[in-house]
Amino acid sequence: MINSGRRKKWLCLAAISLAVCLWIAAGGKKALFCAADGESREAAAETKYVALTFDDGPHSVYTEMLLDGLKERNVKATFFLIGDNIKGNEELVRRMDREGHLIGNHTSTHVLLTDEPEAEACREITETNERICSITGKMPTYIRPPFGSWSEKLECMVPMDVVLWNVDPLDWKIQNTKKIVNHILKNTKNSSIILLHDSYKTSVEAALEVVDTLSGEGYTFVTVDEMLID
Repeated sequence: MINSGRRKKWLCLAAISLAVCLWIAAGGKKALFCAADGESREAAAETKYVALTFDDGPHSVYTEMLLDGLKERNVKATFFLIGDNIKGNEELVRRMDREGHLIGNHTSTHVLLTDEPEAEACREITETNERICSITGKMPTYIRPPFGSWSEKLECMVPMDVVLWNVDPLDWKIQNTKKIVNHILKNTKNSSIILLHDSYKTSVEAALEVVDTLSGEGYTFVTVDEMLID
């Protein structure tokens, strides 16, 4: 799920007819998606959406492996980067941006933000934003706080949208491709946000297998900014 400090409005332009905006109920929340021009209301209603998200990168080996696999499948994902991991991996960040992936903030050192003094917590966030912006020319607007820990005070000081998740296979812990895949496939439904880490080979292998399987089941992969939830 995404907790936003401000409501984002999306406008779909239609060349011939007005686009159809569909509210899709998912887990008690509502996700807003806009049907493409010419697409029927019935066809749009049948579309199932899912977001792949990756924390803790970029990793010099496994992130590149993941990007190769996603490009081959024409799938876009969301990456929440650790600022200290960006140094030496700037080209991977450029590639993420160039290939249409969404880049978000995961702090500089993966600290528990709510345990830090507010000034230090904000430094963790702003420094990572600045590093990403210096590479891509775009200031991140989405953050995934480590451990999902956030406070209203931080929201007031740092105007960013907080992105959490609802499918977590604990890939960093089990590091078993088959178990990761099974957990994701068992728990994914329309509007799921899947949490993975591009720091492990098993996670990358699982992610690509999940893409292949869910694509075959009619799922469309989107970045989190395309999945707006109240």
